[in-house]
Amino acid sequence: MSSTEATNKAPAVPEKNSAKSSRDEPVLQVERRDFIDLVPEKRPRAQSLRGFDDCYTDIVDYIVRCTHKIWDERDVGLIYTHYTHNCVLYNALGTLYTREEVVQDTLKRLVAFPERRGMATQVIWNGNDVDGFYTSHLVTGTGRHTQFSHLGKPTNRTFVTRTVADCMIHENKIYREWVVSDNMSLMKQIGLNTDDVAWNMAKEQFDKGFRVTDIGENGRLLGQYPPEMACDVSLAHTDSEEQCLRWLHEIYNRRMLGKIKEVYAPNVQYHGPLMKELYGVASVTHQTLALIGMIPDGAWMPQHICSNPCDEGGVKVAIRWIMEGHHLGYGELGKPTGQRLFVMGMSHYHIRDGKIVDEWTLYDHLALLAQIKLGQMEAA
Repeated sequence: MSSTEATNKAPAVPEKNSAKSSRDEPVLQVERRDFIDLVPEKRPRAQSLRGFDDCYTDIVDYIVRCTHKIWDERDVGLIYTHYTHNCVLYNALGTLYTREEVVQDTLKRLVAFPERRGMATQVIWNGNDVDGFYTSHLVTGTGRHTQFSHLGKPTNRTFVTRTVADCMIHENKIYREWVVSDNMSLMKQIGLNTDDVAWNMAKEQFDKGFRVTDIGENGRLLGQYPPEMACDVSLAHTDSEEQCLRWLHEIYNRRMLGKIKEVYAPNVQYHGPLMKELYGVASVTHQTLALIGMIPDGAWMPQHICSNPCDEGGVKVAIRWIMEGHHLGYGELGKPTGQRLFVMGMSHYHIRDGKIVDEWTLYDHLALLAQIKLGQMEAA
């Protein structure tokens, strides 16, 4: 997938729209609510939803309820009424271009994990029913590998993983979606050989004719100049979003990791890839350095940002981002290979009193390993 394919964003909306509906009734928030409260049966419609099915009362209800129906209640056929025929679904290794491909991919995954349950952890959104909505849906999935499938013989082992799905929605239908799952953690938990799984993923892409495109430099530096001092904040809709983009540009592109201790709370909780649960500024610094160190020439580029005031206080911000560079450093992927890497990432931040108190960051090491193997197949 090229970086230009993923730059689409929902239309900018006034900050007030992300907090209140036209009827001045609050849109649902996931924190502090049980599932039955997130998909209410007799709640009046709290937000204008032109063209949406009658059962949905606001955009959070929509994304939580339809995801539950399709994945947990196994009503896979709802994809035909909830996705456009020409929807595009991006992930870190491969792109689906039709609704029918989405149906087939959903069936394939349900076969392997029929006991899986996906629980909404957060939904951060913006937009309206005229211009379209954008949702960033963080899901915690639990289940057991009990069936023979594309992953081979079942291991009967349990798992807990995180996924973020960003969707662009208009009149009840998703027409573009980005999905990042912690597949490396999943494969390790159910006891599979991740090298073999990554090789099979790469071979499938290789047999279809896909290749890793290495264009050399990624644009983070212009000739011999240092990185840009100023951050491009044109994606932002609010002051909080602008501030968050500036922080991350300083950390990831200018490599000023000392900024972390300024903008993160001392007791910050970090929920990262490979299902890591860490605490404190030092852990955030270590995990951020681990990604940059693995791709030391990487350029961090935000692609979409949205935010909502939070019932717990402060604001929650969702950023979809990419990092492009080369595997030039040690880390979770082992010895440097020099292969081109494309990281598709999702991050949710809880900002309170000017500090980040919670971070959920997700990218897939398995997809990166498969990219390395795809490049090696081409070289061979």
